[in-house]
Amino acid sequence: MSSQRFFQTVKKVFPTTHIPKSNQEIAHLISKSLIKPDPAQPLLQIPPSLLSNLNPHITHLVLSNPQVPIESCLHFFDILYTNPNPSLKLNLQSLIMLVCRLFKARKFNQAKNLLNKLAIADNFGHPFSDIASLVAQDGKEPKIVVKVHDMLFRVYADNQRFKEGLEVFEYMKNSGFEIDERSCIVYLLASKRHDHVEPLFDFFRRMVDYGVGVTVYSLTIVINSMCKMGRVDEARELMNEMAGRGVKPNVYTYNTLIDAYVKRLDLGRVKEILIAMEKEEVAYNVATYTLLIQGCFSSGKIEDAERVFKEMCNKGIMGDVHVYSLLISWNSRLGNMKRAFELFDELSERGIVPNAHIYGAVIHGLCKAGQMEAAKDLLNEMQSKGIDVNQVIFNTLMDGYCKKGMIDEAFRLKFVMEKKGLEPDVFANNIIATGLCISNRHEEAKRLLCGMMNEGIAPNSVTFTTLIDIYCKEGNFVEALRLFGKMKKEGPIPNTVTFNALIDGYSKKGKLNEAHKLRDEMKEKGLMPDVYTYTSLIHGECIFGTVDQAMELFNEIPAKGLVPNLVTYTAMISGLSKEGRSDEAFRLYDAMKEAGLTPDDTLYSTLASSLHRVGS
Repeated sequence: MSSQRFFQTVKKVFPTTHIPKSNQEIAHLISKSLIKPDPAQPLLQIPPSLLSNLNPHITHLVLSNPQVPIESCLHFFDILYTNPNPSLKLNLQSLIMLVCRLFKARKFNQAKNLLNKLAIADNFGHPFSDIASLVAQDGKEPKIVVKVHDMLFRVYADNQRFKEGLEVFEYMKNSGFEIDERSCIVYLLASKRHDHVEPLFDFFRRMVDYGVGVTVYSLTIVINSMCKMGRVDEARELMNEMAGRGVKPNVYTYNTLIDAYVKRLDLGRVKEILIAMEKEEVAYNVATYTLLIQGCFSSGKIEDAERVFKEMCNKGIMGDVHVYSLLISWNSRLGNMKRAFELFDELSERGIVPNAHIYGAVIHGLCKAGQMEAAKDLLNEMQSKGIDVNQVIFNTLMDGYCKKGMIDEAFRLKFVMEKKGLEPDVFANNIIATGLCISNRHEEAKRLLCGMMNEGIAPNSVTFTTLIDIYCKEGNFVEALRLFGKMKKEGPIPNTVTFNALIDGYSKKGKLNEAHKLRDEMKEKGLMPDVYTYTSLIHGECIFGTVDQAMELFNEIPAKGLVPNLVTYTAMISGLSKEGRSDEAFRLYDAMKEAGLTPDDTLYSTLASSLHRVGS
C-alpha cells in the first residue's frame, strides 16, 4: 500500500479532532497501535494526527518500548523511511537502539539491512563517527556493542566503502574489541573482488600486527591476490613468514603458488613448492595434479603429463571434469585423437558427465583433422544429451567445413545457429569469408563482410586483412590502401598478416618497390617479417626475372632464424629453372628434400625443362 493511500484509510478510522500535547501520550498511542495481542491479527494503522506530531523524542520512546514487538518497530521504521513528508525525520539515536534490539533478539539479517540504511543509503546515511558515539552511548551490553561494530564493518566492506571499513577496524582495535577473522575475510574478499589490491596487502599486515587470529584462509586470499598481480616471489616469502608465525599453508595455498609458477613456465620453482609440500606432509589433491599436468603440456612434455596423470590415478585420486577436460583439450589440440577418445570414454565410464568445453575440444580436434562426419556425429550426441551448443563450437565446425571447401555446409550451420538465437559474431563471419576466398568466391566474401559491418558488428584485424587480400588479388590497390590507412588511423593495428597480404599483392603485380617499402615499414613498427613475407618477395622477384635479388632474400631467411617452407623452395627453384640455372636449382631441390619437404611432380617437370633450356 502506498503512503498516500495508507493515510487516506487512516483518516476514516481515527478521529483527528483531539491532538495530544504530551510526547509521552503520543508515544503511548503510537505504541498501542503497534502492539498486537494476537500475532495473526494485522497491525492497527497509526493516525495521521499522531504522525504529524512526531519528533525525535517520541520516536525514541516508541522504539525503546519493550512491549512493542520488534516486527512492529520495523513496520514503524518503514513508514517513516518511505514517507516523503520531510517533517517525519528519522532519529539516528532511536534507530541505533533498534539495531541493538535486533541483535539481542538474534535477528542478524534485519539488523544488517537496517545498518545498510544507516551507513550507506543515499540522503540518509550517517558518518561512522556519529554511529559509533551513539552505539557507545546506548549499548548497555558490551557484547552487543561489539557485534554491532563487527556487522557495520562487514556492511562497509560489502558496499566497497573500504575507507570507512578501515575506520571501523581501527576503532574496534583502539577500543579493545575482539576482531573476528571471518569479518576480516569479508573485507579481504571484497577488496580482491573489486581490484582494491594494494590496500588489501596493507590491511592484512594490520591484521597480523594487531593480533587478529589469522588463519590459512586469510593468508591464501592474500597470496592469491599477490600472484594475480605478478608478485609471486613476494607471495612465497609471505607464506614462509606466516608459517614461521604458526600459520601453516594448506594444499589450496600451495596450489595458488603452483598455478602462478606454471603460468610462468617456471617448473624449477614448481618443483621447490612440491618439495615443500612433501616436507610439510601436505597431500596433493586433484587440483594440484591438474596444475602439474597443465605445466607439462605447456612445456611440451607430453609424456610427463601422462606420467603425472597415471601417478594421480595410482594414488586413488579420482579425476574430475577439469583434469579430463585439460587432457582431452591438449590431446585434441596436438592431433592425438586416439588418446583424446580414450580419455573421453574413460570419463564416461567413471560417471563424469562431459560438458560443452570437453565436447568442443574433441570437435575441434576432429575438425582440425578434417574428420567432419565424426565431428557432426559428436555434435548430434551432444545435443541429444541436452548440452547446448555454444558460439565457439559452431565457429569451430564452420571453420572445419570451410577448410574442407564445404562452404554450403558452413552456411547451413550458420542458419542453424541463427535459428537457435545465436547471432553470428565477427569470428563466424570471418571464418565463412575466408572459406569463400579459398573457393575463389571473392565477391560473396566482400558482400558478407561489408554487410556485417553495416549491421554494426565491429570488424577486427582478420576482417580488414581478408578484405585487403581480396582487393590486392583484384589489383584494386586504391581500396586496399584505403582500408590499410583506416586500420592505422582508427584500429585495429595492422599485424604481420595484414602487411603480408599487401606485400604479396604488390609482388605478384610486379610492384616490387612498394612491396619492399612495406617490409621496411613493418620493421619500423617492430613487426618482424616472417617466412611468408620472404616467400612473397622471392616469388615476385622470380616472376619478373630478378633472380639474384630473390636468392639474396632466400639466403637471408636462415640468418633471421626462419625456416623456408615448401612454397619458398618451389618459388626459388622455379625462378632458377626459368633462367636456365639448373645446377643451382638441383642443389636447392636436394636441400629441400633433406629438409624433409616433399615436392610435387610439377616442380620436377620445371627442373627437367631447365635442363632442356641449357641443352638448347
